[in-house]
Amino acid sequence: MAVKEKTGATGAETGRRLEITLVRSTIHRPPRQREIVKGLGLRKMNSRVVRPDRPEIWGMIRKVSHLVRVEIVEPK
Repeated sequence: MAVKEKTGATGAETGRRLEITLVRSTIHRPPRQREIVKGLGLRKMNSRVVRPDRPEIWGMIRKVSHLVRVEIVEPK
């Protein structure tokens, strides 16, 4: 069985981080979206978390993109 080699560096390898801010409320949102926001570690409006730049996190962000704001933080 052939194994694909990864090309290029992912965000986790380069040290990039994502600063995620909850900008809209989860009130009147489907339970699945509330669970995703909770899974990201966001609790209250305007709360912020810093997460690694990984495909799993981007997938979660994509599901609730209308509720959050994302900023990419480059390492110094």
